[in-house]
Amino acid sequence: MIAETVCSAVAAAGLGIAAVTAYRKRYLSATRIAAYALVPLGLVMTGVVEWLADTAFSPTAWAGFGVLGVAWVLFASTRAVERRRGGTRKERKEARAAERREAVAPAASAPSLGEGAKPSKRPTTGPRAEPADDFSDIEAILKKHGI
Repeated sequence: MIAETVCSAVAAAGLGIAAVTAYRKRYLSATRIAAYALVPLGLVMTGVVEWLADTAFSPTAWAGFGVLGVAWVLFASTRAVERRRGGTRKERKEARAAERREAVAPAASAPSLGEGAKPSKRPTTGPRAEPADDFSDIEAILKKHGI
């Protein structure tokens, strides 16, 4: 009963402050203040405040909150230990299996040209350039640099 009275008084005071703010021609702020002031009144009218007041003074409810807190601490601690160890048992098992597969043939699928080298994308059916033409390009580059 007291909680409902307090919430109603807070709502009335908030609406009064909103009216004064609107009188000062600050309508956007007044609307926002009125919205905040109506929240406690809505909570009283829906019965949420009564339910919260009954819960706040119930030893069973506080015991339930305590059990929920213990459960949360257990979850958090197991997650922290799991992160420190490097994942779950299944994840570690998969990681070890991947290391074994990689150790057998670490670069079996890598091309023998090396990492940076890629095969050229030249068409094979076109006319082939003569070797002299290839050297002329190189000679031009060397002359450009004064070599």
